[in-house]
Amino acid sequence: MTVAWLALFDALGCAMASTRVPECMALVAPVVSEMTVNPGTRIPGTSYCVDPLTAAFGTGCLIRWLDFSDTWVALETGHPSDHIGTILAAAEFESGRRRARGLDPYTVNDVLCAIIKAYEIQGVLGLTNSVSRFGFDHAALVRVPSATIAAKLLGGGYHEILSAVSHAWCDGHPLRVYRQAPNAAQRKSWAGPDASARGMQLAFRALCGEPPCGTVLTDPKWGMETVLFGGKPFTLSRPLGSYVMENVLFKAAYPGVVHAQTALEAAIDLHSVVSGRFNDVEYVNVWSHETAIRITSKTGRLSNPADRDHCLQYMVAVGLLKGSLVAEDFSDAADADLQINALRNKILVHEDPRFTAENLDPDIRSSANGVQITFRGGTATQRVDIEQPLGHASRRTEGLPHLERKLRRNLAACLPPKRANGVMHIFSHAKQYRGMSVIDFLDTVSL
Repeated sequence: MTVAWLALFDALGCAMASTRVPECMALVAPVVSEMTVNPGTRIPGTSYCVDPLTAAFGTGCLIRWLDFSDTWVALETGHPSDHIGTILAAAEFESGRRRARGLDPYTVNDVLCAIIKAYEIQGVLGLTNSVSRFGFDHAALVRVPSATIAAKLLGGGYHEILSAVSHAWCDGHPLRVYRQAPNAAQRKSWAGPDASARGMQLAFRALCGEPPCGTVLTDPKWGMETVLFGGKPFTLSRPLGSYVMENVLFKAAYPGVVHAQTALEAAIDLHSVVSGRFNDVEYVNVWSHETAIRITSKTGRLSNPADRDHCLQYMVAVGLLKGSLVAEDFSDAADADLQINALRNKILVHEDPRFTAENLDPDIRSSANGVQITFRGGTATQRVDIEQPLGHASRRTEGLPHLERKLRRNLAACLPPKRANGVMHIFSHAKQYRGMSVIDFLDTVSL
């Protein structure tokens, strides 16, 4: 529960920070602005009170937009916090219906339990099933857990949950073309929340009596395993428990793609060595693993923030130049700094076989990178290798102060000081507030 509490507040902090991004808020706003919903479902960080599907998407979009929310490193990586928008929307909507029937609303503790379950389903599916290697997007593995948990929160039983899950699989798998150049753009920031909200929509249909599609995975002719994955079965490599939540990876200090986080840390470590000597840099070697290279190694022009925050070389260049990295460093204005791109063009990326092996090893799942700078004349820095990012479970104690500072900073971007301090008080007193109703809890983070 302790890590789930961190995940909930980290996600809400990311949502608060995203309210300052006009492109994100344009998507979060209700499609029909004149329509009112009473009592409605809140989108944290905003004054919007909307239907639960719009709330699920809007909250998820805010959480995901800056690429600063938690992540999961496995055979198929993903962002488990994509589910939190749907979970909060379903919990608040159903709590209103429960109160109308004279029943107690859901509590924050109920939300935490739902988050743990959603994280576990997505993460364990990702341990042995890689959809991206077939050209599909990991958002497919978001829709299924969200459908499952939303159906349960909305009052569904076994048959309704079965129906929602089967239809979530029926939706198939979107192409990941929008995550890679030349098509990388805003969609990669809302694809996961969109899949999650779709899961909730299917849960509502199941609760209306929609029958399940029982052989959607295994049908020998038309099933997903046959049609899309060459007969490879989808498997669960371990029983469902709390393994994923215990090992989830927070982006405790820096935004940007998870596969480049350790490279960024190494670059920041080297900043003081290279500061003032950038014109003397001959080249920068970066050693990485196959997944990181395949997804994040990019040369040439980067067309937008979504392209830059998934570029290994860009993040390393910023880390070397500034000794830090914030979300604004992915903006068009930051990219106009000729020094960033001059240095990026000197970065050479190589695969380190050990890094690849340990990234794929289920007992390690490292996300290692190494960085070394060579100057004109042949002198070089030491090679700095970092095995796991700051927010990894093995560095949880080290990362907690960074997470708290990140939350405080993100809340201040959206809430008045008194409100932000109130949320920080709740965050610091988990045992006292886990029994708080989800309706009252959302009062504290909505405008």
